[in-house]
Amino acid sequence: MKIYNKYISAIMLVVAVATFSACNKKLDVTPGKDIVPDQIKTADDVRGVLMGAYTNLQNSSSLGERLILIPDLLAGNGELSFRGTFFNYGQYDSKTQDATSDIAEEIWRRSYFTINNINLAINKINLVPEDERPAILAEAKFIRGMIYFYLVNLYGKPYSAGNITTNLAVPLVTDAITDIADLPKGYQGRATVDAVYKQVVADLQDAATNLPEDNGSEGRANKYAAYAFLSRVYLAEAKYTEAVAMADSIIQSGAYTLNNAYDKAFNSVINTSEDIFAIQQTAQSNAGTSNNGLQTFYAGRGFSGRGDITVDLTVVPGFESGDARRTFTYLDRGINVGSGTYTTKWQRQYKVIPVVRYAEILLTRAEANLRAGTAVGAPPLEDVNGIRARSNASQLAAVTADQVADERVRELLFEGDKLWTFKRLKRNIGNKSYDDNKLVLPVPQREIDASQGKLTGQQNPGY
Repeated sequence: MKIYNKYISAIMLVVAVATFSACNKKLDVTPGKDIVPDQIKTADDVRGVLMGAYTNLQNSSSLGERLILIPDLLAGNGELSFRGTFFNYGQYDSKTQDATSDIAEEIWRRSYFTINNINLAINKINLVPEDERPAILAEAKFIRGMIYFYLVNLYGKPYSAGNITTNLAVPLVTDAITDIADLPKGYQGRATVDAVYKQVVADLQDAATNLPEDNGSEGRANKYAAYAFLSRVYLAEAKYTEAVAMADSIIQSGAYTLNNAYDKAFNSVINTSEDIFAIQQTAQSNAGTSNNGLQTFYAGRGFSGRGDITVDLTVVPGFESGDARRTFTYLDRGINVGSGTYTTKWQRQYKVIPVVRYAEILLTRAEANLRAGTAVGAPPLEDVNGIRARSNASQLAAVTADQVADERVRELLFEGDKLWTFKRLKRNIGNKSYDDNKLVLPVPQREIDASQGKLTGQQNPGY
């Protein structure tokens, strides 16, 4: 059985099986072109579908680029500038994207490709030996919960804006689409912000309970990756006691440490000591090197990038001149840039993309402790000064929760975090309010047109 695109609407191009399986070549199919769910007949097939979801995460419309880059362009306030020739990326830098944005469409489609991979694996879990099922299910739910967390924040108003039971986010699809008869399951209206957050928490809690501490591969999620994303969710929900607990569980495990120098956290061929979850890339398997991928846009021509995004860290509040994070730049040129300053974070091709670093977890514990009025694990000042010491920044004598958030922005610049930090704390971005319509992506017009009326009238305000 094969299902071809002519039978599948835009919204349900989620119908994809694994694009990669080291042990099962019959699952080597191209997402969006065909699907062979009736060939998922063994435990190895299910494992292959799960590995296909990891391959999807590597895609440029997922964590290989856009789930990190687009939030940073939207959050930009002088620290980065898109100076390339691609009009569609320039729109996000200027916050002028519209409902026909191909970037919003591709993020949506790739995310639902990945979600359907996961739903297929869950649907076929009985093929897996009983003793393996909890861990396989947990790993699948980690990926689904993580992707829905990005989606709810990209396409819905922030949790901090309130009205979570009426503000709309994205369709909540938890059933596998396996053939034409299943397509109606995918034609859904947008679920509320509250409903999506509840699904995210349920998936990540299941993952945290059943994932092993070591999953045997650097590219696969473990228990601490689930704790890390739960800490992000709880921060967004202003559940600071819960955020502290998740962060402290990672820290107390001793499984991760800060690298001894800031530059050691980036451009690595393998996970470093502070990578809790990261996207693996090689010369044979990467997010793209010509017109897509973080390195493609952020790196100058001297490192085979396009050199489209220049940076200016002198405008970032609180950056000291001797701070290694401020000086982590170099001079180069771009396709459309004669000379510019570039971040060194994404300088080299085919390197690991950190998604959650240990430094973030220390800052989460510090900020959440201060906002909750607790001191779980360590005094917040100790956590913050440890990170500052690593970057040769001066030691603080005291620290507030807002100052920890400022430190977070400096530490995690160009890693996709600033937009979410500003939104949860209700901070303006330039002249735009934290809940401005243009800081939310449009529901792709193609999806609305193809939704058989389910998304009609559900476009985000401002589009």
